[in-house]
Amino acid sequence: MIDVKYNPDVLLCLANLSNDEVFTPPNLVNQMLDVLPVELWSNPDARFLDPVSKTGVFLREMAKRLMNGLEKKIPDHQKRVNHIFKNQLFGIAITELTSLLSRRSVYCSKKANGKYSVCEEFQDEQGNIRFKKMNHSWKDGRCIYCGASQEVYDRDGSLETYAYNFIHTDKPEKIFNMKFDVIVGNPPYQLSDGGAQSSATPIYQKFVEQAIKLNPRYLTMIIPARWYSGGKGLDEFRSEMLHDSRIAEIHDFPETSEVFPGLNIRGGVCYFLWNREYNGLCKVVNYKQGASTIPIVRPLLEKNAEIFIRYNQAIEILRKVSAFNEKLFQDFVSTQKPFGLRTFVKGQTKPFVNSIKLYENGGVGYVNKKDISKNIGWIDKVKIIVPRSSPGSDVYPHQVIGNPILSEPGSACTETYIVVGPIKNEKLAKNAMSYMCTKFFRFLMILIKNTQDVPRRVYSFIPMQNFNQSWTDEKLFKKYNITKEEQQFIDLLVRPMRNENE
Repeated sequence: MIDVKYNPDVLLCLANLSNDEVFTPPNLVNQMLDVLPVELWSNPDARFLDPVSKTGVFLREMAKRLMNGLEKKIPDHQKRVNHIFKNQLFGIAITELTSLLSRRSVYCSKKANGKYSVCEEFQDEQGNIRFKKMNHSWKDGRCIYCGASQEVYDRDGSLETYAYNFIHTDKPEKIFNMKFDVIVGNPPYQLSDGGAQSSATPIYQKFVEQAIKLNPRYLTMIIPARWYSGGKGLDEFRSEMLHDSRIAEIHDFPETSEVFPGLNIRGGVCYFLWNREYNGLCKVVNYKQGASTIPIVRPLLEKNAEIFIRYNQAIEILRKVSAFNEKLFQDFVSTQKPFGLRTFVKGQTKPFVNSIKLYENGGVGYVNKKDISKNIGWIDKVKIIVPRSSPGSDVYPHQVIGNPILSEPGSACTETYIVVGPIKNEKLAKNAMSYMCTKFFRFLMILIKNTQDVPRRVYSFIPMQNFNQSWTDEKLFKKYNITKEEQQFIDLLVRPMRNENE
């Protein structure tokens, strides 16, 4: 039987334009708005800006709150509507299409001054939801504002340029010629950079930086969480964020589908609250399977760390491990292209004179020893190789890394792998591999790893061990005094991994 009273929200039914421009579900919008002070909704002078409007959902949900909050101060319904839409809510659409969609969902008309618009005060079609077609400013093949590739985005005028108004100006305050109390939004996440397939440059950080320049009282945006520990071009942004004592809250979602059903953004997403008047520690909330952890107020940067540790329950474990002041496993791990060979290099199928074994993408081959340009001294030593790409998806528990492989003397690898070692003999190598297969080892990797890539830096929290013995989780949990509760938390994130060399 059809429920005739059921009235679905059309904004819940929209498909995303792409992984770069993600529509925000109304329930997530309200979760974000809940971090703002409740008194804002009863302040007739407060001004709100969504600088990256796609569907208008942020403006629409804020309008609902203001309509309730201002009912006593502006009792007349139409006067209240006119005041809110004309004087309090402002948006900058990211494309012409989303400007029409935003006006339709906010004003109930694609024209702000149209016959069916709920606001009677607008004199033009755009109202307070502006769209202006912008052009990139090219220099040395890149846009000086967003870094877009001229080769990719210097295109015919009839095509979308993705030159977003809010960040393609030195004076964003001139767009509306006013100051804002609150800036909220879900910015575009990345732009194709013209490189290999799926290669892209992050762009969301530029919207955050531009919003902070406007110096609102409050700023909240939902963005990919890769900035915690890595990402192309994000080092300066990460440093600025982690040293900004005005970040009062971070709400963290390691699994993107928690907030964006059907979408997988490697490393998850987060939204934050930036409070101009705040100066202190940050409240951090983790979410899993629709539930949140108990919030913990803590520093954004742990001692001797350069990244943000997303999991509250991981902090005490990391502190216990760090207290031993041991050498780091990272010092035992190579950088990319350990032998100077790219991923696409393929060896011959059979050995030949002066050939060495090559572990390559998809199997093994044989190449001339003279083809090796780096770390030639490693060829004739025992070593461990590990895939640079991790298996599986972002759904927990993870395996985290691919199976380590014992690389015998007389062998090398392409950049499909990185090298651990070299190691004095096979027994020590196998004991090191037993350590790498423990949940403890791979849990410490997860604290840094936020993409499918597994570079050297993700090993930087892992302590070295004595490899005259093999290692198990039981030995490691006892050594570092990991409690049963902490072990259960590790089990939630890391799945068992079979040591294929045992």
